[in-house]
Amino acid sequence: MSKKISALGLDVGSKRVGVAGCDGLGLMATGLTTIARSSFERDIAQLKNLVEEREVQVLVVGLPYTMDGSVGFQAKQVQKYAQRVAYALNLPLEYVDERLTSFQAEQLMLSENISPSQNKAVIDRKAAALILQQWLETRRNRVMGNG
Repeated sequence: MSKKISALGLDVGSKRVGVAGCDGLGLMATGLTTIARSSFERDIAQLKNLVEEREVQVLVVGLPYTMDGSVGFQAKQVQKYAQRVAYALNLPLEYVDERLTSFQAEQLMLSENISPSQNKAVIDRKAAALILQQWLETRRNRVMGNG
């Protein structure tokens, strides 16, 4: 029997933060909400509610590496924000390579006949779910000794 996991996946953008959560078994990630970034304190207040409600144990943040795999300007901005969030919420922080998650989220939306251009908040939520799903699968493979 594997122990319960509660993780929060974040897709950090300059205007919005997509937020995803997972089921207690750590099998399935689901988009929860999108936070419109205003002040850091307001972002934290909204995240704190989710963390308490879902008994979150770890933050998983998508890091937008450049296509050559290096940490560029955008990734450094995300790291800075994510570290402040993790510190404010007193949670461990893990990163996932999220280079193509927004693109994948848009493709998913197109397949569901939803317009990505008119639903940016939905893209952020779906991207956060993809980030968290990737982390859950990597974690599961490590636990099972396959990776």
